[in-house]
Amino acid sequence: MRIQSAKFIKSATQLPDCPSAEFPEFAFIGRSNVGKSSLINLLTNKNDLARVSKTPGRTREINFFKINDQWALVDLPGYGYAKVSQSMRDQFNEFVSDYILHRENLCGTFVLVDSRHSPQKLDLQFVAWLIDCEIPFALIFTKTDKIKPKVVQKNINQFKEAMKEFSSGEPIVFQSSASTREGRQEILMFIDEATKKL
Repeated sequence: MRIQSAKFIKSATQLPDCPSAEFPEFAFIGRSNVGKSSLINLLTNKNDLARVSKTPGRTREINFFKINDQWALVDLPGYGYAKVSQSMRDQFNEFVSDYILHRENLCGTFVLVDSRHSPQKLDLQFVAWLIDCEIPFALIFTKTDKIKPKVVQKNINQFKEAMKEFSSGEPIVFQSSASTREGRQEILMFIDEATKKL
């Protein structure tokens, strides 16, 4: 897939504010500071499409981007905010769950996981919730350039092993790095094939 255009559509803070459901949507979500904005900029070949911040939890809205006038990339707020109140965190989580469960044109969710760490409880809980709700998803292990490939693979294997407690199937897994551009073509090809099946 060649990215010929990537345009910001709008931000939303509740489900009724989301744009009209005219395009298939692919959502990206992960813990704060997992590298989500960098990945979105990598996929779209635009350095400033998604705001990259050193402060975790800056994305507090759902942001929609129209890609090639064919599908929409959706930037979901990260889970595990650093500096917001509990009530605001609950509000964000409720909005994100409403979107994932009820958005009629959501075709797939990419869950971003930091490849530098062993399995984190929050990531596993979110993946378990997706499986329980029968939401299709794929895993993207980010920042693979930051550590040795053997450590990346070890952490991925440990994550997949931990998933066996609540999942019987093998997850779809990608590896990515904004610095080396690893994973870009594979993820875009996956989205392209998914849209062709609609």
